Amino acid sequence: MLPEKTKLKIQFEIEQIARLIETYSELLKKCSQNEPDNIEIAALGSVLHSFYNGLENIFSVIAKEVDGNMPQGFSWHKDLLIQISNKTTSRNAVLSEATREKLVIYLGFRHFYRHSYSFFLNWNELKPLIGDLNSVWEEIRKSLEKFA
Repeated sequence: MLPEKTKLKIQFEIEQIARLIETYSELLKKCSQNEPDNIEIAALGSVLHSFYNGLENIFSVIAKEVDGNMPQGFSWHKDLLIQISNKTTSRNAVLSEATREKLVIYLGFRHFYRHSYSFFLNWNELKPLIGDLNSVWEEIRKSLEKFA
């Protein structure tokens, strides 16, 4: 059983991610039907970046407050995703291996976005991430709500 404080932190982040996706739902829909221009591509990159950051906020809460072990070092982002996907002595796996594999791609995008210029964003690379965003989010949201 999770402490109430931990549940509230997770629920807050879930609500923020849902709000993010709802706020940009028209843009997401538009770009699923028509190729976006450079400004829309930059906005979509920001949405994807915020999406993964929100998930990472949740994973960090679980790592710190439930596992008592937050990964450190150069590869901590990847290590955190792996940690959350594994069962521990204090909890079940938060994400399935299949979901983790989907998120590895979003993590890779997050890294690219943080260390690049927006004019390097390529619609052909963003398109599958944007196309899968709602279904990936629903899968993760259900897993997180079950966990909490």
